[in-house]
Amino acid sequence: MTLPNSSDASSSVPAKKPMLSAPQALAFLLEAATPLDGIETVPTLEANGRILAGRQVSQLNVPPMDNTQMDGYAVRAADCAGGAAVLPVSQRIPAGHVGQPLQPGTAARIFTGAMMPAGADAVVMQEQCEAAADGKSVTIKHAPQAGEWVRRTGEDIRSGAEILPAGVRLRAQELGLAASVGLASLPVRRKLHVAVFFTGDELAMPGEALKPGAIYNSNRYTLRGLLENLGCTVSDFGIVPDSLAATRETLRRAAAGHDLIVTSGGVSVGDEDHVKPAVEAEGRLSMWQIAIKPGKPLAFGEVNRGEGKAYFIGLPGNPVSSLVTFLLFVRPFILRLQGAAHTAPRAYAMRADFAWSKADKRNEFLRARINREGGLDLFANQGSAVLTSCVWGDGLIDNPPGQTIAPGDLVRFLPFDALLS
Repeated sequence: MTLPNSSDASSSVPAKKPMLSAPQALAFLLEAATPLDGIETVPTLEANGRILAGRQVSQLNVPPMDNTQMDGYAVRAADCAGGAAVLPVSQRIPAGHVGQPLQPGTAARIFTGAMMPAGADAVVMQEQCEAAADGKSVTIKHAPQAGEWVRRTGEDIRSGAEILPAGVRLRAQELGLAASVGLASLPVRRKLHVAVFFTGDELAMPGEALKPGAIYNSNRYTLRGLLENLGCTVSDFGIVPDSLAATRETLRRAAAGHDLIVTSGGVSVGDEDHVKPAVEAEGRLSMWQIAIKPGKPLAFGEVNRGEGKAYFIGLPGNPVSSLVTFLLFVRPFILRLQGAAHTAPRAYAMRADFAWSKADKRNEFLRARINREGGLDLFANQGSAVLTSCVWGDGLIDNPPGQTIAPGDLVRFLPFDALLS
């Protein structure tokens, strides 16, 4: 895919080409992301968050036998058709035990999950029964239908059915489903090896005293957390001085043994922004700057690594810009590299309970919170350095270029819960 603002090591990025839109940039990134080779088999208990490498088929029915959904009495429905019926209790069947065939005109005390005895076709819940003091008989006060409160063999899963497709990201419910058909291990894609570093002479680490002009490096914590949430193995190369030589040297070290390099800061056009020329010197820059707010200076390319390459994504230095561009572009790129079948987050049409009269020529991503009335409130300060907005908010409003918003308008809302999973 050829881009209007692409370059290689021997040429500079054209200065006045149109910036890519957010959909164009995302499409390019996903097209460039080749799923990584490497599959490993891990215990199902350790597969949480991994990408499934092959479809999984059940070798058994779930449930494997007819069983009861309730504590109560297993009966023949015909024996209780005339209203209240007093039946002798012939047996007691806890879960995990097999009862004897139910004789006509009798009931079996049965407990949730227990196998239905042959001959019984319904369960009457214990709340609709009155047991004799000696437990030898029971008064059935309800006329059940055949099949009432009975889980049928295979009603959840049939033997031979696909339970999980390849490319699904395994969550707790997928692990439980795999376990329900007896899968003790699962084939998954190998973990992505990601190198990160951060540029800026102004950056300090929490715990250090702030010198005049310095700020704490919040992006180091945000980006590492985001990468770890996606199941990546992270190598942190720390804070790199604002120099071309230091940036190039760190890029070379980061490329070794890593699939992807993610940086924060230094990708704009200032005299101290060295990441872009460093990537061009050590590899190739394929994309630079996209028409979004916040997050315009997003860079994508590759860094040479012997006979291979490491992908490179440079994020802006402002905390909100870094977070937003990661969620919108790096997250789906990583999921595609990991072999995920679906990379797009859920989006919802929701009512705006605010006015936004400052239409921008770029695609804006506004931090908003769901209010008690089911609408969206806007954080007052939408600045790209105001990280408070991302903690206060429940997600991002995807506002198209040139679009104002009036109270009552429907907007496209991307919840953080979907973007962070």
